[in-house]
Amino acid sequence: MSTDKRIFVLSHSEARQRAKEFVSVAPEGWVVECKPMTRSLEQNSKLWASLADIAKQVVWHGRKLSAEDWKHIFSSAIKKQEVVPNIDGTGFVVLGQSTSKMNKSEMSELLELIMAFGAEHNVKFEDDYAEAEK
Repeated sequence: MSTDKRIFVLSHSEARQRAKEFVSVAPEGWVVECKPMTRSLEQNSKLWASLADIAKQVVWHGRKLSAEDWKHIFSSAIKKQEVVPNIDGTGFVVLGQSTSKMNKSEMSELLELIMAFGAEHNVKFEDDYAEAEK
């Protein structure tokens, strides 16, 4: 048996059977993890395009922020993350989950928040992303 990890998407009965068979012969000490699928590539594309549009068009408390900065603001709002002072005490650090670890449902919630914020701030989004929210 290979020592590489294996991922099974449980999308049909054959995939479930293959996963069961693999688990039954896996070496001692291996770990099985079942979790929802993470965000889709479509959702990721929509996320970054939307964040770029907001970064270009919104001034936040007198500052223009990067798309990465906006990602932290929105994901913090969704995850109700905390902030703590950084090591030298001159700023703060947001504690919380990376968007790359969000499942499809969490990413949909994040994208809805971004769209609502954009609408409230008159952001013109460059493309129609309706399909990516699914």
